Amino acid sequence: MVRLIAYLVRFAVILIGYVVASLAASAFLNILFLAYHGYMTGDPEPAATASLYFSVPFVALFVAYFAFMPVTVVILIAEVLNRRDWLFYALGGAISAIVFLGFAHATGDANFDVTETNSQLAVIGSGMVGGIFYWLSAGRWAGSWRRAPLPDDER
Repeated sequence: MVRLIAYLVRFAVILIGYVVASLAASAFLNILFLAYHGYMTGDPEPAATASLYFSVPFVALFVAYFAFMPVTVVILIAEVLNRRDWLFYALGGAISAIVFLGFAHATGDANFDVTETNSQLAVIGSGMVGGIFYWLSAGRWAGSWRRAPLPDDER
């Protein structure tokens, strides 16, 4: 029973980490977008900063949706191999973003494809930021549920 609870707790930590990573990647994309268009200067307009309260969680929904399958593979590999270094998660986030860009290009929809180099690099950078924030919130304890025997396993 204790082992089952350890699995459920780890699963909850992974979900919380995924939400944190999606919000961080979304915030990074929003900040880059606003800075590119000149809204994040020394004295930002109140409308630009207030819009982040709505747009960051809204864009995080899309980030979480499109990154789910590649990130699931990265998290599964990290849990099985006990990977706990930040670089693994940053590169895993970048690979997930590249998989998304490949998917967007393969769909053939001209409105969905990301063709500008700056935009592609922004998406890859947001994947890396999301990976680092996942590591901060959940990745540092990857595979910890497998290490020590729990009390119900010592019989």
